[in-house]
Amino acid sequence: MSDVLTPLAAPETAAAPGYRAGRTLPLRVEAMRQLRRRRTLLMGGILAALPFILIVAFAVGGGPDSRPGAGERITLMDTATASAANFAATSLFVSAGFLLVVPVALFCGDTVASEASWSSLRYLLAAPVPRTRLLWSKLVVALGFSLAAMVLLPVVALGAGAVAYGWGPLQLPTGGELATGDTLPRLALVVAFIFVSQLVTAGLAFWLSTRTDAPLGAVGGAVGLTIVGNVLDAVTALGSWREFLPAHWQFAWADAIQPQLEWGGMLKGASISVTYALILFALAFRGFSRKDIVS
Repeated sequence: MSDVLTPLAAPETAAAPGYRAGRTLPLRVEAMRQLRRRRTLLMGGILAALPFILIVAFAVGGGPDSRPGAGERITLMDTATASAANFAATSLFVSAGFLLVVPVALFCGDTVASEASWSSLRYLLAAPVPRTRLLWSKLVVALGFSLAAMVLLPVVALGAGAVAYGWGPLQLPTGGELATGDTLPRLALVVAFIFVSQLVTAGLAFWLSTRTDAPLGAVGGAVGLTIVGNVLDAVTALGSWREFLPAHWQFAWADAIQPQLEWGGMLKGASISVTYALILFALAFRGFSRKDIVS
């Protein structure tokens, strides 16, 4: 009897030959899975189409630069057709407040919850893919797709704007211009800040994705709470407390398209967003490691 029971006493940590936890669910595999999904293609199509929609709108409306009257303050929107750089900056301006929030919430909020809704999450873990490895792969890919979405918009806008309005320096609403050689680095800085400022939305969406089996709930919850943050930032009665809201700094990137680059607002906004994001990512990993996976 003892001989029969001896094999059962082998340690449970014994792994199959060749098994490496760090090689499970490679990033390229997860990236291809997400790239083929319809929502990824749809989101990319919407972002790529936005610059062309704006070009048509400006053509129908006669161009924004013809609207300001004498004594009126000129905004970035009023210089949208001055050059391809201005058009790209305007495209980022009109989309940063909400449209660019959607792909971040979609990619980060749908990634784990969708697996649970398909009842495939438990099979991934039984593969076996360690929970930390699974979350890490999904988070890196989701953030990568979010960054790609933010890069896609200005790249398409630059190309479409160059054809429609020509290439030239960035005309500043406050007067003057940025040299053509400085334009692309400044726009890259704008995109980088928008991405960092959206990390709090990514963290919120990812945390919700590990807490629910409903992808729409995770995505909608992240978008909804981001909107609430924007509403609270508009409440001037909160005074200096608004500076602790990520939404308060979402347009601090405007300092990057000034004659003299200002870092103060962007550094404050980035630090607040990263702090909130790290807390939310930690909650996601901690909660998922203790969660009973039944779907």
